[in-house]
Amino acid sequence: MSSIERTLVELLLNFVTAEQLNAFFGDPRAVALLIGVLVAVATALCGVFLVLRKMAMTADAISHSVLFGIVAAFLATLALGQAPDLSAPLLLIGAAAAGVGTVMLTELIERSKLVKGDAALGLVFPFLFALAVILVTRHIPNVHLDTDSVLVGEIGVAWANANSHCFANCEPVTVTADDPRAKMARRCVNCAAEGISPRDPRAVFEEYCSNCGTFSAAEAWQRRLIGVPPKLVFLPRALMPLAAITLINLLFVLLFYKELKLASFDPDLAAAFGFRPALLSYALLTLVSLTAVAAFDAVGAILVVAFFVIPAAAAYLLTDRLWQMFAVAPLLSVLAVISGYEMARALDISISAAMVAMLFAFFLLSWLLSPRQGLLSGLIRRYRQRQLFAEQLLLGHLYNHQHTAEAESESAQSTLHEHLRWTTGKTARCLARLRAKRLVQLEAGQVRLTERGEALVRAFRERLMTR
Repeated sequence: MSSIERTLVELLLNFVTAEQLNAFFGDPRAVALLIGVLVAVATALCGVFLVLRKMAMTADAISHSVLFGIVAAFLATLALGQAPDLSAPLLLIGAAAAGVGTVMLTELIERSKLVKGDAALGLVFPFLFALAVILVTRHIPNVHLDTDSVLVGEIGVAWANANSHCFANCEPVTVTADDPRAKMARRCVNCAAEGISPRDPRAVFEEYCSNCGTFSAAEAWQRRLIGVPPKLVFLPRALMPLAAITLINLLFVLLFYKELKLASFDPDLAAAFGFRPALLSYALLTLVSLTAVAAFDAVGAILVVAFFVIPAAAAYLLTDRLWQMFAVAPLLSVLAVISGYEMARALDISISAAMVAMLFAFFLLSWLLSPRQGLLSGLIRRYRQRQLFAEQLLLGHLYNHQHTAEAESESAQSTLHEHLRWTTGKTARCLARLRAKRLVQLEAGQVRLTERGEALVRAFRERLMTR
């Protein structure tokens, strides 16, 4: 990953200076928004299929169980004598394996027919999460997992956790005892062993160099060992893993769009066509695991679930076309990142939590205002259906009694509400709508069908007869 970062920085230096890059990547707001946008796009691309496959809670399970994969890979890396970090390939592989293993164990328990799918999922991921905590407390006691790192992340300080890349004056500096830059000091060699004070006459001292050693160019500049500063560019550590997983998710969706679409809506037909829906499902869940790990530092292992589920659920309310969902879900997620950051700055609250709050606000607006499936459109649609039913009932009443002996009493405007068993207000409003549509007319206190109204009733009755 370090070589990829350096290649990216070298490419950027063809267009901007190192000072401009450091100014941008040293800006907490710019880095937080950039990383937030990457998290938004990467999670929304996978989240659309999770929602369509009714696997939304699988994202929650994976976000917990990947901790077991990270811890296991961390311990394996330590056993190999290496210094692990969250972007190390082995940790990403372990996290992906834990995510896929969660699904496989869930399916294995579900196939026993003794436990249902949701209960099986609830059995597996708490066990793996608890096992991860046990491994941490038993074998890595100095690691502190607090609410900021596990629950909500700390996207606001992502800019400070950066890798440095040197492009000029990069030679390491070695300081020895005979170097003019060496700082000599004295220390007691027998004070600790004999339990005496350095002021005791028995204390024996030796002279040593307090700043000897080999230092990188950046460390040498910080220690004022060199007069010319190195040309350094700092790149946030969370940036490259998130950019890579976002690109992978995008390529996965573009390359396998047709197969994923068919496997999501009709897995049996997809299997008949030879698309291997099970393999596609495991590939998708592997990407979900990798995305959860990449977003671990930025938004936390738990709040990342919101980025998987909420934008896709909101997009599902706004459109019934899959390609439009892939446009709407990332857009809503990006808007939530930007507005959530500004809200967090204004209210001095957790940035990640504010982003999720804005995600839910957008979902709430979609739920209320969706043209087809929104709450308000549903209420309006049912209200109009009741109005249409009342109009058809009144038209049918007039049609059935016209040219009969009871026509005068049944069609009288003053007593029409009694025959229909309506209130006078409801009858007046219904008559007003029908008159506006030129379906009825008033003649000497009698309500009559117009030619248009009579033709409409006849057409309606014919449609009923043909069904």
